[in-house]
Amino acid sequence: MESDGPSGVLLIDKAQDMTSHDVVAIARRALNTKKIGHCGTLDPMATGLLMLVIGRATKIQDLLMSEDKEYVGTLTLGATTSTQDRQGEILETKPVDAFSKEQIHAAFDGFVGPFEQIPPMVSAIKKDGVPLYKLARKGIEIVREPRKVHVTSYEVSRIELPEVDFTVNCSKGFYVRTYAHEIGAKLGCGGHLSALRRTRSGKFTLDRAVTVADLKSAPREDLFKSLISLAEISLMRGA
Repeated sequence: MESDGPSGVLLIDKAQDMTSHDVVAIARRALNTKKIGHCGTLDPMATGLLMLVIGRATKIQDLLMSEDKEYVGTLTLGATTSTQDRQGEILETKPVDAFSKEQIHAAFDGFVGPFEQIPPMVSAIKKDGVPLYKLARKGIEIVREPRKVHVTSYEVSRIELPEVDFTVNCSKGFYVRTYAHEIGAKLGCGGHLSALRRTRSGKFTLDRAVTVADLKSAPREDLFKSLISLAEISLMRGA
């Protein structure tokens, strides 16, 4: 290894009920490196692809974060929550009609192409340097600016009401829980995101991802071998 230590991208398959920051801390110990960051926060509830940038790869963090993503999720209809996902408090419940496949698809069709999303109050976006979720905990509601997002495609794979499984391909900065919340609102019964897994970011998929269990226990040399080099990344990105 060069004297400044390893550089590259390590793909992690994040486990549930841990923060993206927890994964960075585990990786920092496992790789014995201080120069490490992550691309695109995953909520504790979410699993799947978390990209860690190590060494010189930290310089391309913004570039990697700007790419489109794919998520697989479950929308549970009939209940809205304070966080727009199952980790929040239930604010309202409504009966769920026997929606047809066509009605479900029509609601999803309303969120294809470019549109604006208002980020949830419980998010990592900062207002005057303070993350919104910290303000939300104090009961402070801040007016959030809508942000432009884009959905390239979606697929509904299972409808077993009140649950709907879907896959969505979207731009950076997209909130899947807000998407679930708004589709529930469009159907008139409300809804929230009850499961989420990130399966792709740019050209990176879970194929080469290391589990958190492996990150904790695998020999350091094996983890170094799992790194995707900067040279390979520039080839992948067609740079």
